[in-house]
Amino acid sequence: MYGWIWRRLPLGLPGKLAGSLLLATATVALLWYVVFPWAEPLLPFDDVQVTQDSGEPGGEPGGEPGVDGSAPPGDEHDLPYNTDQNNTPPPTPNR
Repeated sequence: MYGWIWRRLPLGLPGKLAGSLLLATATVALLWYVVFPWAEPLLPFDDVQVTQDSGEPGGEPGGEPGVDGSAPPGDEHDLPYNTDQNNTPPPTPNR
């Protein structure tokens, strides 16, 4: 397909380069100003809702943390790897 377009562009190499740049610019402008605005309402990028157990968006499960003097709950997930190795310097190569 690109070979067919290249062979159809007139005016030798300068005309082919200018025509290719013009076609690429027109394609990007068509996508940017016509296709993407048309498709945006069909895509679920803005359909976000984050809730906790309380049912309120952004709310904490047991009310506000730290009101009774306790610390907020930490991350209760076990990591399947050791994070201490990230703090050690890399080994030096032997020369």
